[in-house]
Amino acid sequence: MQSLTLDSRSPEATQLLGSYLGGLAQKADVFLLTGELGTGKTCLVQGIARGLNVREYAFSPSFVILRQYHGRLPLYHIDFYRLDCVEEIADLGLDEYFHGDGVCAVEWAEKGLQVVPQDNLLITIHYVSLSQTGRSIRLTSQGERYDELMKQLKEQTELWPRSGKCRTVQDLKTGGQNRQ
Repeated sequence: MQSLTLDSRSPEATQLLGSYLGGLAQKADVFLLTGELGTGKTCLVQGIARGLNVREYAFSPSFVILRQYHGRLPLYHIDFYRLDCVEEIADLGLDEYFHGDGVCAVEWAEKGLQVVPQDNLLITIHYVSLSQTGRSIRLTSQGERYDELMKQLKEQTELWPRSGKCRTVQDLKTGGQNRQ
């Protein structure tokens, strides 16, 4: 188990972190997102979608529970917000998504921790005191696959905490020429 805590100063920075995750994502990856209402869980998933080359806009699936997007890998955006008990979540039959050909990003995952895969990347987002847009994002790997993902992510975000701008190491090597 490894962990990494990053500070995000804006929704764009949160989306950038998500795009790193999406770029590193592999088939059957499970990203569990927890945090208070409005902390940026959907914003992070929008970045994951961008990293997976999804062209559609990722909306919160709160009212439909699951939205599917098509990119380099399918993205299954799942939201447990409207569900009241773990039995409701278990009855959804999400195993085919969790162990399928795509990437699962689960918002309000704390409601169903008993029924989601034990191997996952747990992402907890908190408000930063006295800031409108600041967030503290803690990523915790659970399982070998996610330990490896964390190593790769740490390389991607090597300069994150020391830089006012959120750029990748690759951006610095190319002078930002890869930015879209």
